[in-house]
Amino acid sequence: MHRGSLRTVDPDEARQRLEAEKSRVLGLISEVRNELGVGSESDELSELSDYDQHPADTGSETFEREKDLSILDSLESELSELEAALQRIDDGTYGIDEITGEPIAPERLEAFPTARTNVDTDRRREA
Repeated sequence: MHRGSLRTVDPDEARQRLEAEKSRVLGLISEVRNELGVGSESDELSELSDYDQHPADTGSETFEREKDLSILDSLESELSELEAALQRIDDGTYGIDEITGEPIAPERLEAFPTARTNVDTDRRREA
């Protein structure tokens, strides 16, 4: 008999893990925002244009900024998923597959705490 399937998810433990991850992600968001600065891209690039730069330098800086913006977007999406998972704990629906209504495997939630569905549900949807 597979013992893992008999375990249930402890909402308090899940909340602690999600809150810790939320704090980590918020810290990363803050770091990326600080790295990006508060000025707009055109302000920063026009300031750089005062220097004798090769056009490729400006292109490299634009690429780096776009990469940072992409990272920021990804982190904000992750934060949104963490907040949604915390809301599901509050609602009493955390650990319940949003499509089938069946319990999500505790192992899946341990590996992927923001999971909304079981792996099998995802596979069936993709097929």
